[in-house]
Amino acid sequence: MDVLSRSKIERIRELNDNFRNSFRGGKIVLTASVAELPDMVKAAALHQVSTFKDFNEANDPHGEHDFLKFKVCDRDFIFSIVYYDLDMACASPDPADPSVTVRLGTLMHSYDC
Repeated sequence: MDVLSRSKIERIRELNDNFRNSFRGGKIVLTASVAELPDMVKAAALHQVSTFKDFNEANDPHGEHDFLKFKVCDRDFIFSIVYYDLDMACASPDPADPSVTVRLGTLMHSYDC
């Protein structure tokens, strides 16, 4: 795996924050178990995604703001961003370049084993 420069990481973080805040610049997917929740719970979880700011070394070791774990409405959730090429067939060649990247954000339940 290539080590990204500080400027690329900052650009990826900026793009991820913009995507999470606006849900523009990519696609959002809800897992089946989340999609079946009441609309109010889904709305509260998506609001938490869009306003999440509690990034730290423990939950964001690469500084990209691409993974969230949170609790809302007595449920545990994870939101993860993955970077694909424009055809969504392979990984993006450069997640810092929105002209070659589709961000896929997935909201899912978090189950502790």
